[in-house]
Order: sequence, then structure tokens, then C-alpha cells
Amino acid sequence: MARAALVTGAARGIGRAVALGLAERGFDVAVHYRTSRAAARAVAAEVRRRGRRARLVQGDLTDPEAARAVVEAAARGLGGLAVVVNNVGDYLYKPVEEVTPAEWRAVLDSNLNSAFYVTQAALPHLLAGGWGRVVFLGYAGAGRAVAKPHIAPYFVAKTGVVLYAKALAARLAPHGVTVNVVAPGVAENSVTQPLREIPMGRAAYLGELVDAVGYFVSDAAGYVTGQVLEVAGGWNL
Repeated sequence: MARAALVTGAARGIGRAVALGLAERGFDVAVHYRTSRAAARAVAAEVRRRGRRARLVQGDLTDPEAARAVVEAAARGLGGLAVVVNNVGDYLYKPVEEVTPAEWRAVLDSNLNSAFYVTQAALPHLLAGGWGRVVFLGYAGAGRAVAKPHIAPYFVAKTGVVLYAKALAARLAPHGVTVNVVAPGVAENSVTQPLREIPMGRAAYLGELVDAVGYFVSDAAGYVTGQVLEVAGGWNL
């Protein structure tokens, strides 16, 4: 089995933290970026300092052909793929009645469609190894029918991610591939910080999100699939 992982949007923030966390857990890492080459190169250097191989892969994942090229470059550079972490996704905070069609499409493309394109392209590699892990970055509360009038396209997209993950989990369960969702609420790098709404009174540390991803990609979670793990301090309960 190739101990190799692709992390999308790995140049900064949660993606960067996950890429380094996987390296610490023994995975070689394909560090994906779209435009932040210098930041991605720094992440790759940090992966190598942890004793693992790193490959830079560049592409706009909202383009299905570019997404496939990213996956193939990652698998070729690392000798296969065992883990895919779908982290890419733009955020939009705007009253729903003011969202333009272009903004609606862009948020769905970056959060939902890109995850579909990447995962579909990666499936042959995951299935070939007979052991695989797919982890999506979701959003706390997504999948439940509640009103989110200032983040409607984002919430719709993340709800789609949950439904896609569950459908994929059911299909891949017989083949040794698990599919799960880590759902942050407010993270330390989040654009908005409504800390007074969070029962624990603080944002999630990036390390806590990394630990959640680390659990899902571990052997200990081999019988866990189709699940959503909210790392949200009691928010949206």
C-alpha cells in the first residue's frame, strides 16, 4: 500500500496543517495549490523536513480536466494514492438575496464540484490498493435543514458534500475504502469569529482539525465510514 496522500488547497490554513499532520503520521504528501506557489513550496519543504516525500501539484480544481491532471500527477509522483483530503472551498458571507448567480456558481464549484472531480479521478488509485481513505472538509450543521441566510451557497455546497460522502461511503465500503467528513465550525483562521455563539467559547485550533482527519485516515477507523465528525465546540447543536 502506498503511504501517499493528496491534500487539496494545502498551501495555507487548514490544508497546510493537514498536510504537515499527515507527514507526521508517516504519509508522503502531494501538496496541491492553485496560485500560491511560494507558500506551497514552503509546505513541501516542511513535509520533507519531517522525513517524508513531497510533490507539488498545481491546478484549478473547478475544472474537471485540471482536477484529473492534479490527481494523476500526485499518484505518479508518489507511486500511488491511499488518502485524499478534499479541503478546497471558497467562503462567502453575504445576505442570500444579494448573492449573484456568478457568486452562487463559484461557491458551489469550489466546495462541491471540485471535491467530486478530484474524488472521482482518485477512485481508481484508491481501489487498486484495496485500502483507501477519503476525507472531506465540511461545515458544522451542514446536512441539517436549518436556515443560514448569510452563508446560503456555502451551506448548500457543504450539505451536498455530506450527501455525496455518504453515497460514496456506501458504494466503496466493500472495497476497503472509507469516506468521512470532518466538519469544522469556527476555526482559528475562520473569516468570521462568532465566539459568543459557541458553548466552549473559543474557535477550534487547527491541530484539533488535524487530529480529526488523522483519526479518519488511521487503521483504527477502518470500520468507520459515512460519518460526519463535527469539531465545533458545541456550536449548532
